[in-house]
Amino acid sequence: MPAKKKTTRKAPRRSRPKRPTRHKPETLRFRGVSPGFTVNDIERSLAWYRDVLGFTVKDRWERDGKLSGASVKAGSVELYLGQDDWKLGRDRRKGEGFRIYCTTAQDIDRLAAAIKTRGGTLLHDPQTEPWGERDFAIADPDGFKITISQVR
Repeated sequence: MPAKKKTTRKAPRRSRPKRPTRHKPETLRFRGVSPGFTVNDIERSLAWYRDVLGFTVKDRWERDGKLSGASVKAGSVELYLGQDDWKLGRDRRKGEGFRIYCTTAQDIDRLAAAIKTRGGTLLHDPQTEPWGERDFAIADPDGFKITISQVR
């Protein structure tokens, strides 16, 4: 008696979601953004982003043996910090009229409490906004404002 022939089943083919029609002429499409901050004291700012907010240091740049910049990362968000060279004057105000909005899946109340425990001062404690989002705000040592909200 001949051996039974094995049959293999193919997995059903998954259809890809239809891509939206692109505008003509084609519009700009980014895949991410990484803001850069010019800071007064790179060592202080790097320590604050690392030790207070909880970013990890991704890269450091030195010039003549002195730290001149760094990149820090938290999840998929990356920020660049650069030491001010003072060519535009030492009285230049930073962080004016600028705010970054970050989202996280982490518990916003726990995150805010941890930042406060590590020495951070919140601009406002966690609150639920009228549109339902829960967030808090903080400013870095140079006055750059960051609002962190929890995605639901």
